[in-house]
Amino acid sequence: MKKLLILFLLVFNFLLSTSAAFAGEAKPLAEDPVLEARLKAMSHELRCLVCQNQTLADSNSPLAEDLRKEIRAQMRAGKSDQEVVDYLVARYGDFVRYRPPVNSNTALLWFGPFLLLLIGGFVLYRVLKKQAGSDDIQGEDG
Repeated sequence: MKKLLILFLLVFNFLLSTSAAFAGEAKPLAEDPVLEARLKAMSHELRCLVCQNQTLADSNSPLAEDLRKEIRAQMRAGKSDQEVVDYLVARYGDFVRYRPPVNSNTALLWFGPFLLLLIGGFVLYRVLKKQAGSDDIQGEDG
């Protein structure tokens, strides 16, 4: 029984050590390294529509992989980066951009936080002014 266990362990160890010899280097998805560089740069500027807080480069979702394949296909067809982005924006809207442009549709997105900050500052000023006024009245009575 002991010999059988040792033989099994030796065969298992042999199989584990030789499997690395058969493993090849991963092939790039595109044969053209320039195209891959363009894709990588562009995928950092586009948002994963599923993850929403990740770029296409960071996301592992199936939709992100499909979008990367679509971008590759568009690039192979000879389209420029701007044409590819325009195609994706036409299909998915400005949300697909990680940094959407400033326009009438995205104005609230860009300027909303500042507007809320101003409103909050104004409300804080009014509350503090009211408290200071009531403290003055109470100080005169006491």
